[in-house]
Amino acid sequence: TLPCLPGARPCIPKDFGHGSLVCVCNATYCDTLDPLVLPAPGSYVKYESSKAGKRLERSEGRFQSSLRTPGSATGGWRCHRGVPKRHGTSWALPAGLLLTLNISTLYQKMKGFGGSLSDAAAMNILKLSQPAQDNLLRSYFSESGIEYNLIRVPMACSDFSVRPYSYDDVPDDYELKHFRLAEEDVKMKV
Repeated sequence: TLPCLPGARPCIPKDFGHGSLVCVCNATYCDTLDPLVLPAPGSYVKYESSKAGKRLERSEGRFQSSLRTPGSATGGWRCHRGVPKRHGTSWALPAGLLLTLNISTLYQKMKGFGGSLSDAAAMNILKLSQPAQDNLLRSYFSESGIEYNLIRVPMACSDFSVRPYSYDDVPDDYELKHFRLAEEDVKMKV
């Protein structure tokens, strides 16, 4: 288990040219977030990043309760950016953003958030020193980071692999008797 760092540490930007800023994460420093606290009902917390230099900039707001959600006879919540102007049962926004939540209808459950661990990502992580690897993984998976709880791993090679490979190249092997993980999987991803 990697130790968690208390409190937020700001991004130290590094410019790679062409308008590409990244936050420094190395063996001695990695930016972190304050621990996430769930907002009160009817409120939201927004984190915004931009090419202009925002890095998970935190802001808060309140949903506006609506007696009637467009297309529904039930109530819901609306989140607006800018000053809303009402047009019938809909809202037009100068900034063009309208988010309508119908809290009476659920379609699916959220299992979590994460990213992809490709061969290229694993190769780059393994080139880092152990303290830099710890900081990087902490920034993804810990409470002082962005708290990923899922990882997608490609089945065999992908366009981010250094060579083509599969797990079973034997034709008509429907029982997968020749199925084997590749060296890349054993060394870098499993």
